[in-house]
Order: sequence, then structure tokens, then C-alpha cells
Amino acid sequence: MRRMLVTGGAGFIGSNFVHDTLRRDPDAEITVLDALTYAGNQRNLDPVSDRIAFVRGDICDAELVDGLVRDTDVVVHFAAESHVDNSLNDPSPFIRTNILGTFTLLEAVRRYDKRFHHISTDEVFGDLPLDSDEQFTESTAYDPSSPYSASKAGSDLLVRAWVRSYGVAATLSNCANNYGPYQHVEKLIPRQITNILLGDSPKLYGTGANIREWTHVQDHNDAVHRILANGRIGETYLIGSGEELSNKQIIEQILTLMNRPSTDYDQVPDRPGHDLRYSNNSTKLRTELGWIPKHDFTTGLRSTIDWYRSNPTWWKPQKSETEATYKLLGR
Repeated sequence: MRRMLVTGGAGFIGSNFVHDTLRRDPDAEITVLDALTYAGNQRNLDPVSDRIAFVRGDICDAELVDGLVRDTDVVVHFAAESHVDNSLNDPSPFIRTNILGTFTLLEAVRRYDKRFHHISTDEVFGDLPLDSDEQFTESTAYDPSSPYSASKAGSDLLVRAWVRSYGVAATLSNCANNYGPYQHVEKLIPRQITNILLGDSPKLYGTGANIREWTHVQDHNDAVHRILANGRIGETYLIGSGEELSNKQIIEQILTLMNRPSTDYDQVPDRPGHDLRYSNNSTKLRTELGWIPKHDFTTGLRSTIDWYRSNPTWWKPQKSETEATYKLLGR
């Protein structure tokens, strides 16, 4: 599977995956397909630009997708609209990209009998009570609560159906929240880091009691490589570090690591339908494929802060427009 098509490979997780793949296999032949919407940034691929082929295009473009899939061995599908607030404001791009785009890829994969891996999210399962030890498993029923998570749930079900009905050689993974370098500043952790770097206060939704499980992007991509190499066709694998923190704890830890008082944040109105807690049981991935996360959260967060501090020319062009959008939403 040396010839690889990576959709969404100029985005946060996808670009980190491309870097990681080339570290593992310097001779890998990688084509990145990315529409370069606001969350895709070709600069993310600058360190490896001379070692990959880049195609700017839409995963809903059947003719384009057909030619690219025909000439590859494996498709790793990261491309997605992925921000809950944006999906609440306008669901239509999420339905088009996440559902129609995945369908378009699956049809090409089916036509040419290629290997396919689909990247998804634990948000398809809905949420869990704050005061329980319950976790999501691969058999948890889907219960999405936002247009974003509903569209990802739809794409997951398409992949499962194409495996069962057409014998497509596909695997799926649902990961907990990611963090690390190259993440767009609309997301929780980079938004707070960049606010502080600009002398502003972090923004806490509601009381900040909502809990997420946080996985470093490099650990996520290590799991994807293990699934590609040894995952069972048709199977879903949940990815999660086991480190759960409330949004309030996250912001307090960022402030502390950046030498600011831990209470120096602004409370803003909560988002509609804000999920309470996510937690993945990643036992299947760990026992079958030997995956173990290498990053503890504090160390990973410190290195992420250092990355944003060292790369203002990367994130500053995104920042003003992002904050203007949040201002319109009252958050």
C-alpha cells in the first residue's frame, strides 16, 4: 500500500498524518486531495511539499476522484467539515462534504477494488453523563446531537453498508478530541492559546463542566497506521488516550502553563445542545493492534503551546476572521 491518497491532507489531522507517513516510509507515494476550504492550509504541507503530489479539488467531484483512486493503492479519508458551531450556523456544507463526499469516494473505491480507511469522531455516539464511568464502545448506538455529528454518523453508516453490500475493503476509526500542531484556531485549545498570545482572555462556554477525552494528533495517526497495517476489514476501532478533562480544567491548565492566573478567563454563553461528556473505550485497539498513546496530556499541551508561540505567521491570518465569527455567535 505504498501509493496513498489522503483526502483532507492539508487539514489539521491529515497534514500531520502525511508528515508521519513520510517519516515512517520515506519512499511512500502520497497524493493529497484537499479543497482548501478555510480549515485547509497548503502551508501545513510545506515541510514535505517536494515529496508529495498535491491536488486542489472537491471530494464530491466524481470525475476527479475516479482518476485519483484508480491510480492509488489505499485511500485514507480525513476530509470533512468538522466544527460544531459552524454546523449549527449552516448545516448544508456538512451534509454535502461529509455524506455526498464519502459516497463519491466509496463508489470509486468499489469500482477499482481499493483499500479504504474512514476517519470519524466519537461525537456520532452523542454524549455520556458527567457523573458516570460509562464509555463508548464499538457497539454503542449512534445518537448524534449536532448537524456535524449527524453528518459524520451518516458517512460512517455508508462505509459500513458498502463493506457489507459490495465487499469494499474498508476500516473505520472514531477518535476522541485531538490537539497538537496545525490545528485551526477555531478549536478549543488553539483558540485559548492564541487569545493569550495576543493578550486577550480565554473564553469558557457556560460553566465549563463539559468533559472531553484528549488525544494528541500523533497518537491518533499512529493508531491509523496500525489499523491500515493490521486492522480487520469491516471493523471499527475507537481511539482515545484515556485522559479526560473538563473544558474548565483545560483552560485553567493552559493559563497556568502560559504563566497567567488560572482564573483569568471570560465566561460566554454555552452552545446549543452542548454534549456533556465523551469517553472512548479503546481496549479493542490496544489489545488487537498493540496501540498505546505516547503523549501524556500536560507534556503534549506544553509542546502545543510552544508550537503556536513559535508559529504566529501560520495562525494570525486565521485569527481575526475566526474571532469575528464567534462574536456574531455571542461566544
